[in-house]
Amino acid sequence: MSHLEHHKEALKNLRCAVVTISDTRTEENDDSGRAIRELLKSQGHEISDYTIVKDESGPIRNAVMKAMETSDAVICNGGTGISSRDITIETLEPLMNRTVEGFGELFRSLSFDEIGSSAMLSRAVAGVVDKNLLFCLPGSPNAVKLAMEKLILPEMGHMLSQVRKE
Repeated sequence: MSHLEHHKEALKNLRCAVVTISDTRTEENDDSGRAIRELLKSQGHEISDYTIVKDESGPIRNAVMKAMETSDAVICNGGTGISSRDITIETLEPLMNRTVEGFGELFRSLSFDEIGSSAMLSRAVAGVVDKNLLFCLPGSPNAVKLAMEKLILPEMGHMLSQVRKE
């Protein structure tokens, strides 16, 4: 089956949660979280949950696990860099049954085209948690827009159909 035929099986109108991970963001200044929600809605997806949590392992894990209960996909933004406060990946990667290495590789490649060698500082990752999708994006609005438009929105429904295929 060709990749085009696979895309015919893509699921539509997914329930998506957005988790912003930041010590400083509020709902008023969470431009990245807002952009994710707006882009999802523009493609017909439902926002099942939205929350902002501090860069702390317990709150991050709890927010994502709660969001997984009512969502097909959880999209996190923030905490994916290399500073000592960036613990999103260490916190969430252990929840993943499988990682989607190609997501991070492609994201960094696309980022390199926009920001040069600084792209290597991103540890963006995607994976499968049970029968749901989890994406971990950087917190910058430009990075979020890039990941959503070039990778997540074009493939999320297809990815989920593959994950849930018996």
